[in-house]
Amino acid sequence: MSADDKVKRAFKEKTWTETLTSNSWGVFKILSEFVEGFEKLSRIGPCVSVFGSARTHPDNKYFKLAEEIGFMLTQKGYGVITGGGPGIMEAANMGARKGNGKSVGINISLPFEQGANLFIDTDKLITFDHFFVRKVMFMKYAQGFIVLPGGFGTFDELFEAITLIQTEKIGKFPIILVGTDYWKGLIDWIKEVMLGEEKNINKEDLDLFVVVDTAEDAVNQIDKFYSKYLLTPNF
Repeated sequence: MSADDKVKRAFKEKTWTETLTSNSWGVFKILSEFVEGFEKLSRIGPCVSVFGSARTHPDNKYFKLAEEIGFMLTQKGYGVITGGGPGIMEAANMGARKGNGKSVGINISLPFEQGANLFIDTDKLITFDHFFVRKVMFMKYAQGFIVLPGGFGTFDELFEAITLIQTEKIGKFPIILVGTDYWKGLIDWIKEVMLGEEKNINKEDLDLFVVVDTAEDAVNQIDKFYSKYLLTPNF
């Protein structure tokens, strides 16, 4: 179906029967995705969600960083959750596999670009049709978020995590952005425009995330956070 057809279909009037049938089926499909996600992910133990672009190639420095991060997280006892696709996601899952740790993939069914990578544990791969269900899984079952350079999808996941923490819908888990050069423009805009000019956030909201440049610093931020609570992951 073309993009124009999708727009036209949204404006097409439907009968009550058509609406009821369509909505009812949609609700059951959404519920089934939640049930499968909850059942599989409730048993994975402490994990960190790693976000980043599906388009990052293996020769890119951020691909190598993501692989290092995935490996180092497993050596600290954490599993790794990614979106299950190629690029940064594949790199983080690859690192987790090399570290003999838990490698989780929360994949999304798309008509282009993304298929599940080969470094996800076979019993820890779930493929969703709905982005919003998938995001719930990222947020619900992660004890921290490490965000490498990415596109709109990565930004969506990043700001979902920030919003949930800012509004106290979830605990104040660590959010670590990797790559000063990549994130500098966005952070400058947040400070100068969002906070400075428009006052749309509080100054304290800038403390909801940190920026680092190395895999070691990213993983150390996770460990530093949990050491305050005298918590350690389950090996």
